[in-house]
Amino acid sequence: MSAHVVDSFEFCRSAGQASGSTPVAEFKRLCADLADPGGELHWSFQGGLHPEGDPQLVMHVSGNVKLICQRCMTLLDHSLHAHATLVLAADEERADEAEARLDDDRIDVIVGSKAMDLLMLVEDEALLSLPLSPRHEVCPGPVQEIQKVQREKADSPFAVLKNLKS
Repeated sequence: MSAHVVDSFEFCRSAGQASGSTPVAEFKRLCADLADPGGELHWSFQGGLHPEGDPQLVMHVSGNVKLICQRCMTLLDHSLHAHATLVLAADEERADEAEARLDDDRIDVIVGSKAMDLLMLVEDEALLSLPLSPRHEVCPGPVQEIQKVQREKADSPFAVLKNLKS
């Protein structure tokens, strides 16, 4: 069994800890959404109990990934910082009950297992934290000049209405 596969319930019961760094290239689903599979993701897990008594995993994921800016179509360095609290349930029915009982949008309730792959959870969290439409705040190069000209030339809505009137 891999060092990254754990019995999730035992991991939480014993307040287990796990951390590491994994090359982005090892996350196949994540790489499909990236411009370049370079870099590493740093991750950590802390097992324990939620105040309500349920087993929980606290996960942190960070790293830098390369996306394509949807405005200028050039590389965009995206700094990824994700945090998740995962409460574990034995099955789907109990997961639904825990979700309703906890009623907290900051907590995700998942079905735990005796063979939970921590790196799959890392990849899931990284995918969820990617922006839907990645863009530079200010695009580099010629696109930046075009944006500046467009802002300067933009007529006010009132000027457009005045022109329509005459």
